[in-house]
Order: sequence, then structure tokens, then C-alpha cells
Amino acid sequence: MSVTLRRATHLLLMTAAIGVFASTASAEELTIATVNNADMIVMQKLSPEWEKATGNKLNWVVLEENVLRQRVTTDIATKSGQFDILTIGGYEEPIWGKSGWLASVDDLGDDYDYADLLDPIKKGLTVDGKLYAVPFYTESSFTLYRKDLFDAAGLTMPDQPTYDQIKEFAAKLTDKSKEQYGICLRGKAGWGENMAFLGTMINTYGGRWFDMDWKPQINSAPWKQAVTTYVDLMKNYGPPGATSNGFNENQALFATGHCAMWIDATSAAGRVFDPKQSKVADKVAFTRAPVQVTPNGAGWSWAWTLAIPATSKKVDAAKSFVKWATSKEYVKRVAASEGWVAVPPGTRKSTYDNPEYQKAAPFAATVLKSIMAADPTKPTKDPVPYTGVQFVAIPEFQAFGTTIGQLISSALAGTQTVDQALDSGQRQVEQIMTRAGYIK
Repeated sequence: MSVTLRRATHLLLMTAAIGVFASTASAEELTIATVNNADMIVMQKLSPEWEKATGNKLNWVVLEENVLRQRVTTDIATKSGQFDILTIGGYEEPIWGKSGWLASVDDLGDDYDYADLLDPIKKGLTVDGKLYAVPFYTESSFTLYRKDLFDAAGLTMPDQPTYDQIKEFAAKLTDKSKEQYGICLRGKAGWGENMAFLGTMINTYGGRWFDMDWKPQINSAPWKQAVTTYVDLMKNYGPPGATSNGFNENQALFATGHCAMWIDATSAAGRVFDPKQSKVADKVAFTRAPVQVTPNGAGWSWAWTLAIPATSKKVDAAKSFVKWATSKEYVKRVAASEGWVAVPPGTRKSTYDNPEYQKAAPFAATVLKSIMAADPTKPTKDPVPYTGVQFVAIPEFQAFGTTIGQLISSALAGTQTVDQALDSGQRQVEQIMTRAGYIK
């Protein structure tokens, strides 16, 4: 089949599928808030097909991750109704669903094939038997590294390295004269930025956010060991200006050849292995996220989802788009436009069963295994009263998670020591938890 005919066939399939999604009697204008990650940029690029088929119009608000969270949290909590569709995470969805702030989305039709969604992801988005968001892409975390640099240095990456080994590798692979850094890690402050990575690092060092009485453990020995190692790694072997680097910035650094190792989201694999987006696509290898004291909580569990606020007056049209953007047909449409290596990962069984995806994405099996293995109910070595691997699934986390992220970022910048940052964090989290009634 020719490329032109294949694209035409995909377009016809999508148009037919969209016809099922179009359930509104008249055209609607919807406002969608989303994060500026690459998968969402592709969604925005392809959305005119849905607009043309349904007659509806989308107004896009595309924001950096921290700003997005602030905007949508304010909107949903105040019920201002600014947005009709939200990109939110697996942290917010259960809390907001339970609070009645989201419309349920378990009525998208039999052709949506809910059974095709990966079971742990679907379970994590279900509250009291109702689904309040559907996954756009999901991820765990793993270690990406430059196999050419490892080979040249005579190094071998283990199947699951320790952080002690990561430090040894980073030291040997750093050459600042060439702007080659042994390791790139998130330094930008935010509960979903630097604390997403650090949460897993602290877990595997044997740390936890709280003991079983909800007493904060921020200045405990495991926290100090993990954060001290992180700061040492970044200061000695990381790129300059690391406190400004989040997921997108580190992805750009890695894809342009400046990082020997990068520990981050499995969703990055499709882009760093894509020669159209990565200068090192043929030099990349991957392994599991590092461990240290315990394997518990070493790899995170995260879903970027599409949800509809209960305040929307255009729920039917919003459901039409949400269904389109998370359907099996959408996955095929992205494959036709961007290549199979670029399709949204971690959502549907059919994606991982597809031979074309398996061929294009050598990382597929590892990513799926990481996503399925992450256990939010057992994130730490010692027992905890909460669920969540790289976050604590309580409403207060958004505030104190960002506070701790800012303090650790200041330690990375050198404006205070690690001990000072964590002691301050301990006091602030104790105050928050006492006011909220967790600590008597």
C-alpha cells in the first residue's frame, strides 16, 4: 500500500470513528488546559481532524507543568468553570473525583473498549466504582544511558544499578570541556518536577514521607543520605543551571548529546529513540531505575489523564473529544502521522500487542514491565499510612510537596545546606499536618 493511500485510509478510519464520538446537536466551543509535553503537542496538532468531523472548536491553553497545576487546581477548587477539559495526573484524579469536582467518563460507549486499558491504570483512576478520567499516556521511570560512551569507557550498565554505581559511572563519563555531563536529573522545584524523581530516590534509600502516626520524616537519615547524594551528583557531574531543568529541559539535553545518563520518565523513550527528534537515537540504551537500600518505590507510577470538570456546560462535546484523544484509533492516527515509536505509551494493551509497535519501540517490553510493577500500595521499605510512589495521595501533598521541592532546589543552588533545607522542611510539614488534623 502506498504512503498516500495508507494515510488516506487512516484518515477515513478516523473520520468514521469520530462520527460515533459526535453526540452534540450543535457546535460547541471548548477550552482545554494541557501541559506542554510532546505527546500533548501532537494531540493539539491532530485535533483539527476532530474539529472538522464534529463541527466543534477547541481553545487551547498549553502551560508548563507547574503553572498548569496551579491554574487547573484553582479553577476546579473555586468552581469557576474556565475549562471544559483538563489534563490532570493520577494524583489529582482520585481526590477530585471523590470530591465531586469531575464528571464521570465511564459512558463513552462499548466501542471505546474499556477492557483494553491497562488494568492498574484503570484501577488507579476509579473511585467508588466510577471512572473520572481516562489515560492519555502513562509512565514509570527508568535509566536511559549512552551505550557508546559506556563502551568507550569500558563500563557495563547492570540490569538494575545502585545509586553508588550511578555515581561511579557519572564521575567517569563527565567531560565538562565537551559539555558532556555524567548525569542529568530534574532540578526544577515542584512536587511533580524535582520531587517526582527525588521521591523515588528517597524511597529506595529507605526513606518515607510519614511514619504510621503521620509524623513527618523529612529530616531523617534516609532523606539526608538520598538528598546529599543527589546534590553531590548534580554539582559534580550535572549540567550548569540544573535548578531550571525539569523533564522537558533534560529531555532536550539528553537528545542533543549532553548527558551520559538520565533517570526519568519512561514516556521519554519514544522521543530519544526517534531519529527525527534525537541526535543520539542510535546510541541509546536503557535499564531499570536505580535502587539502593530497597527496591520498593524505586520506579514511579504516573498517568497523565484527560478529565472533565463538573462545572462544564458542554459535557457531551467534551466527552466526544476525550474519547477521540484516548481511543485505539487515535493511537493508530499518531502512528500514521509521527511513526509508531511516537504513540502515547502505557495506556492500552492493544498498543503493546501490536507487532509494528514492538518493532519500532525496542523499549516497549521494559516500559510495560515497569508500569505494571510499580505498586503505589507498597512504596517504601517501612510501613506508611498513605498510597502513592512519588507522591502522597492526600490533598495537602500538593502544597508541602512543592515546599520541599523548593527547599531542596535551594540546597542544590548552594544557598543553604542539605541539613538546613530538610530541617526547615520538617518544621513546615509538621505545621501543615498539625493544622490539617493528621497530628494530634
